Amino acid sequence: MSRNHVIVHQIRDAGMSVTAASRAYKISRQRIYQLLRAYDDCGDCSDCGDTALEPASKKPHTNPRSTTPELTARILELRHTLSANGLDAGPMTIQYHLDKEHLHVPSTSTIRRILHAHGLVTPQPKKRPKSSLHRLQSDQPNETWQSDFTEATLANGHTVEIPHWLDDHSRYLLHYSVHEKITTQIVIDSFTWCLNHYGPPQSTLTDNGLVILVR
Repeated sequence: MSRNHVIVHQIRDAGMSVTAASRAYKISRQRIYQLLRAYDDCGDCSDCGDTALEPASKKPHTNPRSTTPELTARILELRHTLSANGLDAGPMTIQYHLDKEHLHVPSTSTIRRILHAHGLVTPQPKKRPKSSLHRLQSDQPNETWQSDFTEATLANGHTVEIPHWLDDHSRYLLHYSVHEKITTQIVIDSFTWCLNHYGPPQSTLTDNGLVILVR
């Protein structure tokens, strides 16, 4: 029984005054009179009176962001059409086609829920959940540093190479630099810079590519 029920029944059944109830339950007299009116408006129907004392729901009557039946039907139609043609029919592909048709584009999670609700997603109980995966990493900082490099194309079309050093425990980016071409001396200089700033690691991990062994 909620506090509203207790207050009303104490006044109506036990004879407690409104003033005493206001002090005892630390609630304003105006609020108590509102509860009494709501209870009395239902007459002799006790069930109705009890329901009237429940807090009013704050849930909106309509949701402007909800998926319309027409859009749901189009999502299902796209799923069937794409699958029948042997094409990808996942949420992102469906998003693409909805946008191309100038329709409202819901999130991929919303599309996925619609497909699930209509039995269009095949469960994969044997598929390993992501939560079961454990990333291998060093136990302590400076236990292992990883080094690799990547290529990037600038706005002018020029390609550069970016070597970097990464602490395997914290995934902290220790150092990176940008060059037209990576050489052995550049690798040595970047490694020396890391040594001077973070101290020596117990080990390093690279792919032993040509940039490490030859240049």
